[in-house]
Amino acid sequence: MTIEELVAEIDKLSVLELNDLVKAIEEKYGVSAAAGVVVAAAGAGAADGAAAEKDSFDVELTDVGANKIKVIKVVREITGLGLKEAKEAVEGAPKVLKEGADKAEAEDMKAKLEAEGAKVTLK
Repeated sequence: MTIEELVAEIDKLSVLELNDLVKAIEEKYGVSAAAGVVVAAAGAGAADGAAAEKDSFDVELTDVGANKIKVIKVVREITGLGLKEAKEAVEGAPKVLKEGADKAEAEDMKAKLEAEGAKVTLK
């Protein structure tokens, strides 16, 4: 199968199937699909003797804000949850949406949620 054929097959996947594919690739090959991971790792390695920077964060939705429906859509996008589960997570705020996220992933999740008016805390 050529790369073009593989990309064409990936285009046919649903969002949930694509999420499962990404997770399977991450587990099988020990890689991460999060942008900036290589840069963050290189920066941490360059800090010889400096205090280690926190590299694992819990992303907590602390307040939904006025755009509840848009926040639910973003929660579905970033967590891969179904509509019912995402709605329950949003309505149950404060709620930890992701535990042990790397810095780049946590910052990306926070930015997407805050763009819709939600308040997010990284722990």
